[in-house]
Amino acid sequence: METYSLLREFADSWFLLGMFSFFMGVVLWAFRPGSRPVHEDAGQIPLRNEVARTQDTEPQEMTKEGQEDV
Repeated sequence: METYSLLREFADSWFLLGMFSFFMGVVLWAFRPGSRPVHEDAGQIPLRNEVARTQDTEPQEMTKEGQEDV
């Protein structure tokens, strides 16, 4: 049997089954019970800097040396 035919047969059967099993495992892991707090925390990451920025009363100015002017 040629190498190409052997690899083609392997890809059509066992590799397809393995990739489908991996996909289903990832889906089941992502939607498992108890993962909601992790996903909600990850969803808030882009907004964390916006909240901190709006709480500052006025921005700090930098001096020529690169240190904050107090």
